[in-house]
Amino acid sequence: MNSNDLRPGVAIKLDGRHYVVTQFTHVTPGNLRAFIQIKIKDIDKGTLLEKRLRSGENVEQVELDRRPMEYLWANGAKFVFQDSADFEQHEMEESVVGEMPLYCKPNTELVVLWCDGKPVSVELPNVVELQVTDTTPGIKGATATNQLKEATCETGLKTRVPPFITIGEVIRINTVDGSYASRA
Repeated sequence: MNSNDLRPGVAIKLDGRHYVVTQFTHVTPGNLRAFIQIKIKDIDKGTLLEKRLRSGENVEQVELDRRPMEYLWANGAKFVFQDSADFEQHEMEESVVGEMPLYCKPNTELVVLWCDGKPVSVELPNVVELQVTDTTPGIKGATATNQLKEATCETGLKTRVPPFITIGEVIRINTVDGSYASRA
């Protein structure tokens, strides 16, 4: 596989170890050659690394099993998921689910990536809808277009929202960077 084709959620083999790509950035500096900056998670250890690859470099891809699962509840530092096919329940560590608890409420359908019969990572949807539980009231007459205020959502996620958003509203949040996308 070409390094330009890497995307988050793709599993690769580097230096004899299996990794899952969590972030991908194609960088083209002005007077230098283009390169790929990736953040990868070691499947066995759960550690995160940053790696730089040449643009067009060949990388060995590893096949992952993608299973649709439902997030049921959190049990301390473990998270319980139910397989949508056979209804079997699986407990997953915090290192596997990552930032998923901030973006997903219980009973949410997600895709879990499996490698060699072991859960590796959870794929988040691009956008999630969450209800605002706490925010300051908007300032009357504030007309600045880029003015944002802090808001806390029902899962505990803190994000910046426009001043017209009030407590109880449901908003769409981009899961890539945790930013406000729109009203739901």
